[in-house]
Amino acid sequence: MNIIREDFDALNANLKITVNPADYEAKVKQTLEKHRKTAKTPGFRPGKVPFGHIQKQYGASVLSEELNKTVSQALNGYITENKLEILGNPIPTEKDGFKGDFANPGDFEFTYQLGLAPQVKVSLSSKSKFEYIKVKVDKKLIDQQIDDLTRRYGKLVSSDTVGERDMILAQFVELDEDKEIKEGGIMHSSTISMEFVNDSKVKKELTGKKVGDKVTVNPASVSKGGEDTASMLGIDKAVLETISDDFQMTITEVKVMEPAKLNTELFDKLFGEGTVKDEKELRARVKSDLENMFVNDSDRLLTKAVYESLIEKTKVELPDNFLKRWIKLSNEKEVSSEQVEAEYADYAKGLKWQIIQGNIFKANDIKLENDEVLTFTKGLLVSNYSQYGMPAPDDKELTASAMQVLQNKEEASRVYDMMAEQKLTKFFKDTVKLVEKEVSYDAFVELASAK
Repeated sequence: MNIIREDFDALNANLKITVNPADYEAKVKQTLEKHRKTAKTPGFRPGKVPFGHIQKQYGASVLSEELNKTVSQALNGYITENKLEILGNPIPTEKDGFKGDFANPGDFEFTYQLGLAPQVKVSLSSKSKFEYIKVKVDKKLIDQQIDDLTRRYGKLVSSDTVGERDMILAQFVELDEDKEIKEGGIMHSSTISMEFVNDSKVKKELTGKKVGDKVTVNPASVSKGGEDTASMLGIDKAVLETISDDFQMTITEVKVMEPAKLNTELFDKLFGEGTVKDEKELRARVKSDLENMFVNDSDRLLTKAVYESLIEKTKVELPDNFLKRWIKLSNEKEVSSEQVEAEYADYAKGLKWQIIQGNIFKANDIKLENDEVLTFTKGLLVSNYSQYGMPAPDDKELTASAMQVLQNKEEASRVYDMMAEQKLTKFFKDTVKLVEKEVSYDAFVELASAK
């Protein structure tokens, strides 16, 4: 066997692999002999079929399979041995990709096109300045958080008048075109929360109403629509299109949330016994918790800013023609050249980031060790249990669950991506100069939700 490499430029090369009869004859003969022992051919006893007959019947397919194995091993071996960093996979050249005669086996020649990964220089140091955006945790935000906590741990009490944040228990009765109670129409009692009534006109009309008052409403205006509206009226979602837009809503009861009092009982319930002793310590604790809560989002904004800067400033050349052809050949579904062209810019941008990220990892010896990955996955599982208010299992069971997650290719890829981003973020924070900038909560949310 002979392998010749031909470089066209820094990003494109061909590998010409010549396979001689000595490379495949023995293995082909061995495989055909196995077929001969098991073949059932009319007129011949098992194992007694002439070799020539077997060769005529199976020779071409066995030779083709053996050549594929031989060439594949040669390709992978050459790439590994020569430490070639390639993009995609080798693909047969459009011209002269194969030379040989299966009818008269001799030398076979295979020519493959390679797309080589570019060498890049990532300029990132302590001289690189980036804004580190933080939420300004001011009195307004702390007051709002404390209000939310006291309401969450408060209790519902009855009221005579509807307020802007109250819960209404009401009877809904369907009306006809004349605004009269529809005979055989829907009648159902349910609850609505004024907090989630988004129609300002309806909200204004309901505010101040008393128990016993009747109001004509469109059910969709006091619900979230779709299934929520159907559930409120006690009907199937499919029936919604057939019902009236007007319902008589009779207020039967009003419940108002009475906030929990700021006392030791609430402090102990929120933070553990004796941790917070008075309102001053409560405000300090809430401020600290809020600041910690926004750290992950601040980190994501930083990573996004560095990513955009590196994508813009780092010169990354790609073997575009090779990649476009490889995308077409490797896609499970047939794609046109027009589709490839339309989507290539986004693909190239993603590939450039992978190359930049790989360069950062390699240059700074950043690795994803197996033990780290397992520990990280266990942490994700513990967080999931916590979200549902469930205690995490013991370490043995948790480890087994984490290993099972990592056996799933998609889940494992997601875990590795999360870990890679976490390590990148840490590297960015340790490397670049951070210029802290405080913004309001609303401005921060807008920045964090922007694409």
